[in-house]
Amino acid sequence: MNIQLVRHATLLIEFHNQRLLIDPICSPEGSMDPVPDVPNTHKNPLVNLTVPLSTLLEVDAVLLTHLHRDHFDPEAARLLPKNLPVFCQPEDTEAIQAHGFRHVSPVSSSLTWEGITLHRTGGQHGSGEMAQRMGPVSGFVLEAQTEPTLYISGDTVWCPEVKQALHTHTPDVVVCFAGGAQFAEGPPITMTSTDILHVSNCAPHARIVAVHMEAWNHCRLSRSELRTFADANDLSSRLLIPEDGDIITFMA
Repeated sequence: MNIQLVRHATLLIEFHNQRLLIDPICSPEGSMDPVPDVPNTHKNPLVNLTVPLSTLLEVDAVLLTHLHRDHFDPEAARLLPKNLPVFCQPEDTEAIQAHGFRHVSPVSSSLTWEGITLHRTGGQHGSGEMAQRMGPVSGFVLEAQTEPTLYISGDTVWCPEVKQALHTHTPDVVVCFAGGAQFAEGPPITMTSTDILHVSNCAPHARIVAVHMEAWNHCRLSRSELRTFADANDLSSRLLIPEDGDIITFMA
């Protein structure tokens, strides 16, 4: 299994001889408005693509955790081939079809495609009232006979749904959408350093990959801050913090 961090939550995953594109944002650097009322006022995305756009468009399927613009932007909706299989949470099916995609498969619980079983997991995009305002989000677990079990958290904080996913699926690799994203008011809406520590403690045998950092203006947690936290909390041997463009290989 190869996991390439393209940018933010956009991943290219080679899994069971298939190339999966996760949460694509294809817009150039600085072409989208910033999230308002946060310290960083730069336009989004904060960095450019590290992978040629043509590479992102030559995949076997697309997996969308949810439809916020930092996970599926208008450029991705416009450019991706409309005959690609797209897997998503049920709530997003009609909106994706409205962009012209013809093979949209909502994952209610689990489904199998090309020898890969996808399980949908829950999450909370924030806490309390904020999570309700942010709408439904999902994570996904990918399983195949030839591969390590992979859990992609989606946009969530540490919560009972994440704990349940870790206990149910015992993943070998966990991709955490980190960044400690936060608005001017309210708690973080994606994982903080402490949330990742909770994941590590709950899944002591898993390798953890932290993404969703330094590419969108409301993400407060930097890679360097997370590395410092990892060193201080005995996480460094299991926590991987890739730079944009890095490829990580995991063996079954």
